[in-house]
Amino acid sequence: MELNRRTVIAGAAAAGIAATTLGGTAHATGGRKPVKKLFGKLADGTKVYSWSLENGGTRLKVLSYGGIVQSLEIPDRRGRYANVSAGFDNIEDYVAKSPYFGALIGRYGNRIGQGKFTLDGKNYQLSVNDGEQSLHGGAKGFDKRVWDIEPFTKGSDVGLHLYYTSVDGEMGYPGTLKTKVTYTLTKHGDWRVDYEATTDKATVVNLTSHVYFNLAGEGSGTIEDHELQIAASRYTPTDSGLIPTGELAKVAGTPFDFRKAKPIGRDIRVSHPQLVTAKGFDHNWVLDKGITARPEHIATLRDPASGRTMKIATNEPGLQFYSGNFLDGTLTGPSGRTYRQGDALCLETQHFPDSPNKPSFPSTVLRPGQTYRTTTVHTFGC
Repeated sequence: MELNRRTVIAGAAAAGIAATTLGGTAHATGGRKPVKKLFGKLADGTKVYSWSLENGGTRLKVLSYGGIVQSLEIPDRRGRYANVSAGFDNIEDYVAKSPYFGALIGRYGNRIGQGKFTLDGKNYQLSVNDGEQSLHGGAKGFDKRVWDIEPFTKGSDVGLHLYYTSVDGEMGYPGTLKTKVTYTLTKHGDWRVDYEATTDKATVVNLTSHVYFNLAGEGSGTIEDHELQIAASRYTPTDSGLIPTGELAKVAGTPFDFRKAKPIGRDIRVSHPQLVTAKGFDHNWVLDKGITARPEHIATLRDPASGRTMKIATNEPGLQFYSGNFLDGTLTGPSGRTYRQGDALCLETQHFPDSPNKPSFPSTVLRPGQTYRTTTVHTFGC
């Protein structure tokens, strides 16, 4: 039975459960004013700050570099905290080694085939950084930029406004894009992400967050025993470069069927051509709800051992599920443990990959006078 998270937090506090090596014990807490600290410096001397937030039993630490979620702590069914986000404990590793750990992604989340697209009759060549493809905005996307951050408290909510302006031509994209992303922790401990952007020239936009989750705790090992449910009857198969072919394939009768919750490891090693190509799951699910005015529930992730759950709601039409296929044991997290294949996963709410080149996919075009808006909400339980 899934317990009410507020009941677990309050009960843990009343019982006085002792702190553990996973990061302590849950206690009832209200919103606290975000705290700013120096995290490190870039090679050119630019200072990178961390901002720590706490509300409703959730603890979040965010870096000004890349808007990175450096840690996300939530309690288990016994009220014991763990950081459930993979990452590093120093800025040097984020700059030199990070596979987008915890980062804000832009201008365009996911891949654009050969880094090319045509808009209003004009051809554009983007930065290519993933074989022949442009991935997550190019060689220096939003994940590698220093964001301006403004903390806020609003009623019972606490959060951060993050700002970045991408100039016309940056990584090959047209138009000056003014971006605002808001991270909010609600009084119930939900983590809400609101994205906004405007442009002075027609462009394409697809913003998302690239947190690597492991609900058992960072550095705890495989996520293959996590149970995942995705409200999607179709997905977008890819070619050898992980670019969608344009087909909207049915998940029924395939390893891609997560309409009912199942362990991630159940089908991940099935000899299916799409799993062989991607070395696991690295695909976009076509959400049954489509684009919606308000965020709607589309996925649930659960770790049976700890009891932690995460429900995701969004107004986006797609969800990229990446099972950590390219983690190879060469990266070490704050726990001092290495990350191996399948030790964390990503659930990226988005428009479909390569949409600028697929007229049948939902459009990612943004024009002057329009405002790009999208929201994703993560609700934690146990």
